[in-house]
Amino acid sequence: MKRRALLLTLASLLLAALLGELNHYLGAWQLHVWCGGLFVAFAALRLDFRTGATAAFLAGLLFDANAPVAFGTQALLFLAAHAVIFNARARAPREVTLVGVIIALLANLALFLALSFLRIGASPAPGETWMRDFADLLVSQAVIALIAPWFFALQVRLLQIGGAGLRETARSAI
Repeated sequence: MKRRALLLTLASLLLAALLGELNHYLGAWQLHVWCGGLFVAFAALRLDFRTGATAAFLAGLLFDANAPVAFGTQALLFLAAHAVIFNARARAPREVTLVGVIIALLANLALFLALSFLRIGASPAPGETWMRDFADLLVSQAVIALIAPWFFALQVRLLQIGGAGLRETARSAI
């Protein structure tokens, strides 16, 4: 369990670094990509609850370290998203990449909106902030749709290389 969580955290670090570079280049157009749902989806769909929750929480802490929110906010949101996806995964063919992409998009939408509602009170112009947030959300969703299959494959490959391959488990939440 510890090895899987560590390997997924390493994958999250890699993706966070790549997204940081992308955001640096998109800064010229005043756009920001936020892919929180992508950090939660794979672990919630394919791993046991404890391992996935650990990986999601650590990814949330990684996001919190560089965000203008109270430390732990995104970690708790990621943990909540993990729990929701984990409990609903029995109804979906979770090994299918397209299902993973759709789950990542839905999780990102929910997490993005939750985080926006938490931060909107600190904005001096909430109307303008919402318009910018929606532009960022559209770009973020497009980026997730493009890179999610690669990121899922990367996570599977890292688990294989690390000797912690995926086991086929029952589809139930328990």
